[in-house]
Amino acid sequence: MMVEWTCELDETGVVQLAQLLALKLRRGDVIALRGEVGAGKTTLARALITALMGEVAAEVPSPTFSLAQTYATPRLAVTHFDFYRLSSAEEAREVGFDEAIADGAAIVEWPDRIAELLPESRCEIELAQGCKGETRRLTVRGLGTGSQPVARIGELLAFLAQERWCGARIAYLQGDASTRSYARLFAAHGTAILMDAPIVPDGPPIRQGKSYSRIARLAENMVRPFAAIGAALRNAGLSAPAVEAFDLDKGILLIEDLGDRLFTSEVAAGTSQSELWRTAVDALVKLRSVPRPSSLPLPDGGAYALPRRDRAAFEIEIELMLDWYWPALKGGPPSPQVRAEFMDLWSPVIARLLALPAGWFLRDYHSPNLMWLPERQGVARVGILDFQDALAEHFAFDLVSLLQDARTSVPPALESELFDRYCAQTAVGERAFDRTAFAAAYADFGTQRNTRLLGLWLRLLKRDGKPQYVQNIPRTWGYLERNLRAPALAALAAWYDRHFPPQLRNYKLPE
Repeated sequence: MMVEWTCELDETGVVQLAQLLALKLRRGDVIALRGEVGAGKTTLARALITALMGEVAAEVPSPTFSLAQTYATPRLAVTHFDFYRLSSAEEAREVGFDEAIADGAAIVEWPDRIAELLPESRCEIELAQGCKGETRRLTVRGLGTGSQPVARIGELLAFLAQERWCGARIAYLQGDASTRSYARLFAAHGTAILMDAPIVPDGPPIRQGKSYSRIARLAENMVRPFAAIGAALRNAGLSAPAVEAFDLDKGILLIEDLGDRLFTSEVAAGTSQSELWRTAVDALVKLRSVPRPSSLPLPDGGAYALPRRDRAAFEIEIELMLDWYWPALKGGPPSPQVRAEFMDLWSPVIARLLALPAGWFLRDYHSPNLMWLPERQGVARVGILDFQDALAEHFAFDLVSLLQDARTSVPPALESELFDRYCAQTAVGERAFDRTAFAAAYADFGTQRNTRLLGLWLRLLKRDGKPQYVQNIPRTWGYLERNLRAPALAALAAWYDRHFPPQLRNYKLPE
């Protein structure tokens, strides 16, 4: 498979293209640069390496005489090759071409000298003199698995060319466990965040021709709900990023930059966790008063309706425990009898969850997605970043996400204190509020959520090659154990104790 597109760019545009390439570059990738002497190959290579290094003024010498220059960038090692003086492909092996691809990524000038060594999947960029003086005409090709990122880079470049951020410097931002990614744009008039959310399902079809994301009611076109829900939150006085520009069909947004003060980094820096979480609880109390209309307007004139989960959605989430956690800890899949018993025990719990009244459920309301904005007032001090998977579900669900944070430990005493705060404040505004029923919903959902997460952490490791999430397993078990103390969950608690005694409640990465 091959994707090809052409463009004519000045030097600023060439640098911006390089910065977009840097966003997509992964281990094993090869960027082959073609063109005559003076066509701009080295300019593009230097801009790409500088973007990867994250330093605008980084020194990037030409490898014309050394043939190869390797850079240990924060995300991956990248080697810049110049094979102009090469007499045979074997010489490329001698200077470490094969090892460079195995250990990181490679940028290759004069790739025709080593044509037989180039992988089938790669990106090729051919540079030539443009029609307008200082411009360059570029033909960009993606071959094999390189076709998808090349096509996406073309869409992003075209999108930025139409906006006031054309020519802005693009810097990589750490993403999350999903398929979307982010970058920060720097221009004379300020900064913005580029949200790159291609419309793809979360994995292959696994049941009745549907992917996991579709069954679990996860947004596959993330930017539509993000734009619609964000507007509703801002109209209610909560802090969600404003949308500056969009291409909803292609999954691209330019959004307001709320800064870098994530709750996770604030706690690490010594900011009071109690103050942060208390303000976030108050924002959830405020959310209860926000009307949830049947449909929300979109900036392109369309509308979006919050979905609600059905039984299949809850089941596919808890089955992650059996499909990923069980095999990783026990060496093989559970028996049909074990699976049937597990699902039977969950059946009445899911029935209770389905019977709960619907409110706002932002779904990922926890520390990696919450920003501290102390310059604002009241609940607006909490910047809410991730809500495109929101559902019409019970209000207790977001409180669980916050007080049983998957990435940052919340001590039991603080969880209890803030649960009481939420209930007390809600009862003031809602005379019919039933604390006992709310606590039961909280325990049911906490059990379901943390069961899902245990499976998710292993799926991210085994399927997606993301080992960093395994460190969350002990914390997740701690939360799950808290929830399983609820009397209505005694049978489920006994199942966990029988099949996952304490020695099976953690997973260690192989040495």
